Amino acid sequence: MRQRGQTTTFQMRLEMSEHATAGLNDTQIATALGCSVWTVRKWRRRSRKLGRVGLVSQMGRPAAGPVSTFPNQLKEAILHLRTLHPGWGPKTLLVALKTDAAFADQLLPSRAQTARLLKQAGLTRRYQPHQDLIQPPRTEPSTPHQEWQMDAQGIMRVDGVGKVSLISIVDVTSRLKAESYPSLETTNPALPDYQLTLRRAFLTYGLPQVLTLDHGTVFYDNTSPSPFPTKLHLWLLAMGVQVRFTRKRCPTDHAIIERTHQTMTAQALLGQTYPSHADLWAGLDERREVLNQYVPSRALSHKAPLEAYPHAIHSGRM
Repeated sequence: MRQRGQTTTFQMRLEMSEHATAGLNDTQIATALGCSVWTVRKWRRRSRKLGRVGLVSQMGRPAAGPVSTFPNQLKEAILHLRTLHPGWGPKTLLVALKTDAAFADQLLPSRAQTARLLKQAGLTRRYQPHQDLIQPPRTEPSTPHQEWQMDAQGIMRVDGVGKVSLISIVDVTSRLKAESYPSLETTNPALPDYQLTLRRAFLTYGLPQVLTLDHGTVFYDNTSPSPFPTKLHLWLLAMGVQVRFTRKRCPTDHAIIERTHQTMTAQALLGQTYPSHADLWAGLDERREVLNQYVPSRALSHKAPLEAYPHAIHSGRM
């Protein structure tokens, strides 16, 4: 009779199971297959308990799970801490255990073991990789309409029309004020307001090469680590206008448009009364034309934008 510890194939184990199902005993099966009774008994019992899956070999020790070599009290403490502090990662949890008198002198699991324990317990957060939107390189513009800046000013009250949030567009190189649109009764103008402002600027001065925007919700998807372009972003790209966003917490990236807000407020809004929204809009257009053609700018050697850059009258891109 064959000795214990005999190596068998999956096909042999399957035959053992089939013979046992047919009513043969262990000795008869061992004789038919040329193996030991102990081998037949082992695989027959596994087949009866686990079915066909039980006939597959398992190399090495059975899996015992993460931190299985550590006391259960330590495992429960890790899971309890994570439940109380969902934002704590493996490193923070291990630091907390080190400062706990109950575990100060005990060997603690590694960060990787702790992470596997959290994953097994379903206490991990889904990893979301970060990928920025593709943007044109940051360069210093040297010609008119190479770069425009657009932004909405904080809301202010204007006699006759109520609360106004002024959307302005300015050309970086020539300081040309391309558009000023008064959006009424809102602190956050909507997509149609920005599109209307841009359409008027495009019709008057043509398309710029690049438009820079901040991270307002109409411009930028702030809800995802890897943002998808907004409708306004896609709309601009479809017309061949590249979009670049200011750096976060870096207001100097939009210094020119912020200065334009101050200029338009002082020139057209402060102390003024307008009978209607249309009258306010017309007043802004009139003041912008005066500023572009006649009022000197310190940044342009005390010349008006269209005086310093006559060719800024149109970008050449219809």
